[in-house]
Amino acid sequence: MKLALKAATLSLLMLFLCVQPAYAFISWSDEKSSLEIRGLLRGSGLLLKNPNAPVFYNKRSVSGLAGSGRLMIDAGISDAWSIEMHAVQNYVPLTLQHGGSNLLTLQGVERSDLVDWSYYSRAAHLLIDRLNLQYASNRVNIKAGRQPVNLATTFYFTPNDFFAPFAAQTFFRSYKPGVDALRADVQLADISQLSLISVLGYRLDAGGDNGWSNRVDAARNSYLARISALFGDFELALLAGSVKKDRVVGGDLQGELFEWLGVRAEGHVNFPDQAGLKRRVEFALGLEHRWESTLSLRAEQFYHGGGASNSATYGAVLATQGSYLARNYSALGASYEFTPLLSGDLTVIYNWMDHSALAAVYLLYSLSDESELAFSGAVARGVRPVGARINSEFGLYPNSLSAEIRSYF
Repeated sequence: MKLALKAATLSLLMLFLCVQPAYAFISWSDEKSSLEIRGLLRGSGLLLKNPNAPVFYNKRSVSGLAGSGRLMIDAGISDAWSIEMHAVQNYVPLTLQHGGSNLLTLQGVERSDLVDWSYYSRAAHLLIDRLNLQYASNRVNIKAGRQPVNLATTFYFTPNDFFAPFAAQTFFRSYKPGVDALRADVQLADISQLSLISVLGYRLDAGGDNGWSNRVDAARNSYLARISALFGDFELALLAGSVKKDRVVGGDLQGELFEWLGVRAEGHVNFPDQAGLKRRVEFALGLEHRWESTLSLRAEQFYHGGGASNSATYGAVLATQGSYLARNYSALGASYEFTPLLSGDLTVIYNWMDHSALAAVYLLYSLSDESELAFSGAVARGVRPVGARINSEFGLYPNSLSAEIRSYF
């Protein structure tokens, strides 16, 4: 059985790496029902150059090939009810999953492993990324099951996006991972909305297929309420609730000044449930503009109240949070369409405390209406670790280069 699975996986990988002719997706509908089936095949190659830091990395260079396939089904049962399902089959060698790091654990998004199956020594996964039932009327929208929950307003730093957020340097964001949730959006008036969100948390399980068990942990459940309304050219929102027993109160805004400058902001205050921990503030502010030439510029500033006050305490923050280590960051981004087929993005992230930086570039070329080729690279600059001491945040990051081909059908 294992040999058959291995052969099937390798055959699937070769299929991903050679783009096939794209076929039209399946689409059917009648007066009250509908069915749409779409797919995405991805094949990629990655090269990492890690810092010379044996405490943190067991390999200086890591390279390999990976592949994945996503099957997307949207079915309308009636005028009000619908079902969404995304099934994903991927193959990522273990060397690419941990990138040669001694610290990284093979732990996925926090969700039940009941519909996540790993094989080939955990290099291959078959999982259900989305599976939900949705009810929609003129004023109420209810979705129950595995679904992406996106609370982000800013782009690079998203402190209010509590569930499977994207990293600031991520360029391909078409499919946010799903979590096990119940969400209700209620239209209060023409320009205001109330959202009620509940997300299940799970117990850690290092031996599980995704690093989590299928047993709900009530202490890790989250409950949030968000109310939003339009005021002139801006949408303002208030957010309150509990995230893994920590109370959070915050909000966000987005709009445009002078019909020219886009403004986005989000943040919250976290009141920890654990005794002895202080409350912390997380806040991000972004400005952006797009010219008729297709050039877009974006700048964001982020205050991370949970970060370290100096680099000497980076280790403690890394052990408990692992996202951003310091307190103050800036990000600058630019995008441009060089031709109708070729576009590019550039992102630079700067840590104001230790003066380290990460620059990432992304090029996307359209091969056809159904396929595209992407190249990306990242260069980290900062004082490298010495022994077990982290001297700078991005000095701990590897340099990377990757290529990916995608085919939609």
